[in-house]
Amino acid sequence: MRQWDLTPLFRSAIGFDRLANLLENSIPFEAAENFPPYNIEKTGEESYRVTMAVAGFTPEELSVVQEQNLLVVSARKEHDERRQYLHCGIATRAFERRFELAEFVKVESATMRDGLLTVELVREVPEEMRPRRIGIAVPGAAPKAIEGETQKAKQIEKAAA
Repeated sequence: MRQWDLTPLFRSAIGFDRLANLLENSIPFEAAENFPPYNIEKTGEESYRVTMAVAGFTPEELSVVQEQNLLVVSARKEHDERRQYLHCGIATRAFERRFELAEFVKVESATMRDGLLTVELVREVPEEMRPRRIGIAVPGAAPKAIEGETQKAKQIEKAAA
């Protein structure tokens, strides 16, 4: 398989380190691991759900960790030496699945039911980062307030009362 050299991109792009790393990590250099199977759903305007088929694992054997903009789901099962299988069709091999998360996306909850691990994600943009509508002042008229600022002022007044 052809390997791509992204060194020129790293040399000439300043401040785009994360983008270059995402690009480099998304190019498959070996056969892609497809275990365990999973779904990614958009459940709302700013909410998402990752559902993974983890039959054969208990919640204690699974690990869900969020590291900055990365969600890591992994599992390790201890094999019972006392069991002797005639046929073993339920895969319980160790795995680690990584998902790149956009900025401000955080894990809200993780639940397991009927062999499915469900991780709920929500994108919470801080108030300071949201767009604000700025009123345009007209000479001789009362000044218009900034939308985001009037909401903040009302919250402060309620807290003070």
